[in-house]
Amino acid sequence: MANIKIMALGGLGEQGKNMYVVEINDNIFVLDAGIKYPEIDMFGVDAVVPDISYLIENKKRIQGVFLSHGHEDNIGAIPYLLERIPVRVYGTHYTLSLVEDSLKMNKMDIKKYKLYRINDKKVLTFDDVTVSFFNTTHSVPESVGIALQTDDGTIVYATDFNFNPETESYYKVSYEKITDIGKEKVLAVLSESVGTSSLGRPSDFSNFEYKLNNILNSTEKRVIIAAYSEDLLRVQKAINIALQKEKKIAFIGKGSERLVNFARNTNYINIDEESLVNLKYIDEHNTNNIKDLVVFVTGVRNEPYAALNRMVKHEDRLIHIEKGDSIVIVCPPKSGSELYVTNVINELYRSDASITIFDKNDIFGTHATNADLKTLYSMLKPKFAMPIKGEYRHMYDHSQVLLKMGYNKENILTLENGEMIEIVNGEIVNIEKKSLSDIFVNGSLVGGVNEKVIKDRETLSEQGIVIVNVAYDVRTRKLINDPSIITKGFTYKLSDEQLDEIVSNITVKIVNNTLLKKSFHVEQLKEVLQTEISNQLFRYTKHRPIIMISITEVNKPKTKE
Repeated sequence: MANIKIMALGGLGEQGKNMYVVEINDNIFVLDAGIKYPEIDMFGVDAVVPDISYLIENKKRIQGVFLSHGHEDNIGAIPYLLERIPVRVYGTHYTLSLVEDSLKMNKMDIKKYKLYRINDKKVLTFDDVTVSFFNTTHSVPESVGIALQTDDGTIVYATDFNFNPETESYYKVSYEKITDIGKEKVLAVLSESVGTSSLGRPSDFSNFEYKLNNILNSTEKRVIIAAYSEDLLRVQKAINIALQKEKKIAFIGKGSERLVNFARNTNYINIDEESLVNLKYIDEHNTNNIKDLVVFVTGVRNEPYAALNRMVKHEDRLIHIEKGDSIVIVCPPKSGSELYVTNVINELYRSDASITIFDKNDIFGTHATNADLKTLYSMLKPKFAMPIKGEYRHMYDHSQVLLKMGYNKENILTLENGEMIEIVNGEIVNIEKKSLSDIFVNGSLVGGVNEKVIKDRETLSEQGIVIVNVAYDVRTRKLINDPSIITKGFTYKLSDEQLDEIVSNITVKIVNNTLLKKSFHVEQLKEVLQTEISNQLFRYTKHRPIIMISITEVNKPKTKE
C-alpha cells in the first residue's frame, strides 16, 4: 500500500509554469519545471516561475526532476530551481542539451549539476517506485511521457502530445509502451488540456504542405516564412519542401540563434550546408534580394512579428520587404498579443508583398485533441484522471470529455495550483490547499523581482516619476541651494516651471522646518516629503507619480573672516 500525494506548483488554470509534484511515501518526484511569459502589464518582468518553497522545505526527499520535453513552459525554470535545490535532473538528450545551454546563459557551471540522459528504454528504481518513459509526438524532438509505478498502480504524466502518425524519427509515439502500461493497473493519468478546444483543425500536415508547395512553385523571388522557434517539426516540414524545390535557406531571429541553430548543430533539423546562405548586412552594395531564397524568421511569442515589422519598415539590417516578396505566416498570435500582431499584419498589407497567413484552423495542432485524449484514456484506463496544462476553460473541456467517456465526476481531479490531493490504498482521503505565489524574474533566471517592484513599475508607466534632490549643511542646518526637481512620464496643464516651483516650495518649507528641530531622522523626512509632494501633485495634476527623494548631508567647512 502506498501513500500518494499529487499537487501542481504551476500549470493549472494558466498557460505556462508547468510543474507537478508527486509524493510516493517518503519520496518526492518533480515533473517538469517551466516558466510562464509575463502579461503585458508586468513591467520589466522577463518570466514568471513557480513558487518552490514547498520543495525547498522538503529538498532532502526529492529524488529528481523528470522533464517531458524541451519547451520553456516545461524546462525554463530549471536554472532557478537548481540554484536553490541542486537535485538530479532527468531528460532526453535533446531536452537536457537545451537545459545545459540555459545554464550556460545564466552563467552557471553545468559540471556542478547532476544531469542524467534517458530514453524510452530507460527504467529507474527509487525504493519501491519504478520510473519509465515512453516517446510522444510533439513539436520538438524526443518528447516523452513519464510513468511512475507504485504498489497501488501507475501514475502517468502525459503532457504535450498527439497521436499523429508522424514519420520523422525523433517524433514517433511509443504506442506499444503505452499499451503495455495500460495492461497493468493505472491509478491516475495527468494529461494536458490546452488542445481540447481545438475543434476542426487538420489532422496532419497535408494542408500546410500543399499550400506551401503552391507558394514556392509560383515564385522565384524571396519567400519569408515566420514561425515559432519551438515548432521545430513545422520548421523541418517547411525546410524539406524548400529543399525539394532546390531553394536556398537562410535563418533570421533570436530564436534561430538558440533553438533552431541548436537543433541544426545537433542534427535534429536536417539541412545540407550547400543550401544555407549567410546573409550580410544591407548596404549600398548588398540587398540580400537573392533569387530562390527562403528566409525563416523565428522566435518566441512576438519575436517573429517584431522582425517582420522591422523588415516592412526597412529598419532590419538583413531583409527589407519589397514588391514581389512572399510572406508566409505560420505562427498564430499568442493570447494577449492579438492587437500587436494585427498592427504588424496591417503594415505588411501596406507593402506590395504577397501575404499568406495560416491561422490556427489551417495548421495541424501539436497538442492533444478530444480524440487524442479519448485514445489515451482508452489505452490506459486509469481510475483517476487529472486535467493539467491549460487555462480553466481548457481543463473544463477536458473534464467534459471524461464525463462523456463514462468517468464519474469524483474521479476527475480538476484542481488548482497548490491543492494537494492525498490517495491512500487507491482512495482519496484528503485535499489540502497550500499557499503559492508567483515569482517574478527580471533578466537572469537566478534573480527575482517582488510584487512591490512590479507595482512600482506599473505606477511609473501610468503616473510617471518625480525626483527631488536636496543638499543641506550639517553644521549650519541650512539648505545649501535650491532643490533640484526632475519630472518624467506624465502630462499636466501646468508648465514645467510652475510644477517645479510647486514641488520646490513644498520641499524647502518642510526641510527648513525639520532642520530647526533638535533631532530628526532623514528617513522620516523622506517619508513626509513623499506624502506631501504626492498630495500636492494630485491636487494640481490628478497624477500620483513615484516620488524619489535624495537627501545629501554636507559638512561644509567654516569660512575664515
